[in-house]
Amino acid sequence: MGISHYIKEIGRGKDGARALTREQSTDLLGQVLDGAVTDLEVGGFCLAMRIKGETPDEMAGFLDAAHARLNLMPDNGLTTVVLPSYNGARKLPVLTPLLALLLARQGVPVLVHGTATEDKRVFASAVFRELGVLPAPQVARLAAGDVAFVPTEVLCPGLKRLLDVRRVVGLRNPAHSLVKLMNPCVGKAFIVGSYTHPEYASSMAATWALTGAHAMLLRGTEGEPVADARRTPRMEIFQDGERTEVQPQQDGPLAQLPSLPTVDAVHTAAYIRAVLNDSLPIPTPIALQVEHILRAIEHHESPAHAHAL
Repeated sequence: MGISHYIKEIGRGKDGARALTREQSTDLLGQVLDGAVTDLEVGGFCLAMRIKGETPDEMAGFLDAAHARLNLMPDNGLTTVVLPSYNGARKLPVLTPLLALLLARQGVPVLVHGTATEDKRVFASAVFRELGVLPAPQVARLAAGDVAFVPTEVLCPGLKRLLDVRRVVGLRNPAHSLVKLMNPCVGKAFIVGSYTHPEYASSMAATWALTGAHAMLLRGTEGEPVADARRTPRMEIFQDGERTEVQPQQDGPLAQLPSLPTVDAVHTAAYIRAVLNDSLPIPTPIALQVEHILRAIEHHESPAHAHAL
């Protein structure tokens, strides 16, 4: 079938490109994820979308295509917190594993999914390995208090291939936003989405409003879904697509900055162990993030909310 007719619409440049419908976007990305198109078509799609940018309807369609092809985590009767981890650490330690383990300590099942998208960063998978959490070879039901790191290729091989296009062309593509928005679980899930630039905050929020998401949105640490340990970012909660600010952005750094480790996986893992055994305090922004996530889950699971639905 091919996707050249879609590329013709989206590839007319920033001013001349036409947006696709949700249904067209679903068909387009479905063919890409299925490996049904040529590498040249995939490259054309990625470059055209990078120039044009995704509309909320297009991203919703891309999510529809991905969700139809994901190996979903089985329903556990609980709300699973989903932490998409794709940016890694460059200047600051990647503390996504700390957030995951703090939530698990409160009895929450936590799914972290991701892949290394660059060669010169330290990724959560390396820190998890130092902590004894190995990559899951397949999806499996999570119990209360479980943490799993599931590589992207276990969830969807086609999605991993699309993310890897960046290594060839040097530019991000819709998959890099999609993985931060998608829900890889059967049953209830709470997604923690992060952004690096304000324009992505707007597009992510618009997509979640359209799709009725249950999620948190914040400017994470270098794009990771964990609050910057040095200052508290703005945090917003989405309940069935309705958006509410639950934490205003802090102006300036904390009065007392935490002593953070070097970026490498070994030192980061040692720091996380020290925080978990109470030898070091939990950084205030991360502690606040944990509180807001727990409160959002409790509200979503409350009888009053269920009755409203």
